[in-house]
Amino acid sequence: MEADGFVRKRRMTAETAGSDAGVAGASAGAEVRWLGGRFWGVSESIVSSLTPRIGGESQLESVDVVCAAQDAQIEDLEPDYEGLPQGASTSTHMLAGAVAGIMEHCLMFPIDCVKTRMQSLQPDPAAHYKNVMDALRRIVAAEGVWRPLRGLNATAIGAGPAHALYFASYEKLKKTLSDTIHPGANSHLANGAAGCVATLLHDAAMNPAEVVKQRMQMYKSPYRGVLDCVHAIWQREGPAAFYRSYTTQLTMNVPFQVLHFMTYEYLQELLNPHRLYNPSSHMLSGALAGAIAAAATTPLDVCKTLLNTQESHALSSSGQSQGAHRQISGLVHAFRTVYRLGGLQGFFKGVQARVIYQMPSTAISWSVYEFFKYGLTKHQHNNMRIQHIKAEG
Repeated sequence: MEADGFVRKRRMTAETAGSDAGVAGASAGAEVRWLGGRFWGVSESIVSSLTPRIGGESQLESVDVVCAAQDAQIEDLEPDYEGLPQGASTSTHMLAGAVAGIMEHCLMFPIDCVKTRMQSLQPDPAAHYKNVMDALRRIVAAEGVWRPLRGLNATAIGAGPAHALYFASYEKLKKTLSDTIHPGANSHLANGAAGCVATLLHDAAMNPAEVVKQRMQMYKSPYRGVLDCVHAIWQREGPAAFYRSYTTQLTMNVPFQVLHFMTYEYLQELLNPHRLYNPSSHMLSGALAGAIAAAATTPLDVCKTLLNTQESHALSSSGQSQGAHRQISGLVHAFRTVYRLGGLQGFFKGVQARVIYQMPSTAISWSVYEFFKYGLTKHQHNNMRIQHIKAEG
C-alpha cells in the first residue's frame, strides 16, 4: 500500500510539468508498476527455488543430526567457489545472466536516456545539456520526474533473454575454447572469441528493444507508449527498421565486448587469481573493463543512435527529409552524416555520459551475475550433498 501511494504521489508531481509531461509520466509510471510486479514475481520464484523443501521441524532436525554425524566422511564434497563455475549448468548461467541484465539496464536507465539525448546531432535548443547531471535536472524539471524512465519496460523485456543468451554462450564457449587453445589455463584469445559469439546472440535479441527504447528517449518523442512506438515503426518503416542498426550494433559491440571480456578476465587474474567469490573484485574489474571499452567505441555508438532514432533534425539538415532517401541506412551513410553535421567532435558526442553509464552498468552486471551464479551453483551442490548423506544413511 505504501508503494502504491508513493507511485501515485510521484505521478501527481510529474503531471504538473504540463500536458506532454503528463503523457510521459503516465506512460513511464505504468512501466515502473509493471516492472515492479514482474520483479516481485521473479524474486518470489527465485527465492522459492533456492529454498530447500523440507517438511516439518522433526525432519529438519533429523537432517541436521545426519549432517553432523557424517561431515567428516563427505568433506571432499563441500566445494569452494573456485570449483563452482565449472559445475554450473547452462540453465544457471542463463538465469543468472537474465537477472543481471535486467538489473543492469533498469538501474542505469536514466543515465542511458541522457546518453541518447546527448548524442543527438541536431538537438532542439531546449535539449542542449552541459553534462549528465544538468541533463537529468532539466529533463525532470521540464518534462516530469518519470520522463527519464520512458521505454523502461521495452528494455526489461529485451534484456532478460538477451543477457541469458549472452552469458550462457560466453561461459560455454570460453571453457570449450580455453580447453582447446590452452588446456588447464585461462586463454585471452578464447575469452575474446567467446565474447564475439555471445555478442551476436545478445544483439539479435536486444536490437528491436534498443530501437523502441531510443525512440522513446528522444526529446519530444511523439509516442504514447511502447506498443504505440512499435506499431508506428512497423507501419511507417516496416519490420526491417527494427534491425536497421544491427550491423552497426555488431560493428560496435564486437570490439566493445572483446575489450570488455579480455580486460575483465585479465583484471580478475590480477585481483582475484584463485577466482573465489569476491564481490569487490568483480565490481572493480567490471567497472574498469566497461569504461575502457565504452570510451574506445563511442564513435560507433553515435552512429548506432543515429540509425535507431532517424533524427528528424539531422535528416532535414542533410537534405533527406524529402524524396526517395528519407532514411539514414547503413554504417557508411551514418558515418558521413555524423561527420558532415558534427565534424570529428561529432563522433564523441555523449562520451562522458557513455562512460558514466557503462562503468556502473558493467560493475552491476558482473557482480549480480557472479552472485547468482555462485548462489545457484552452491544450492545445486548442497542438494547433491544432502542426497549423498541420505544414500549413505
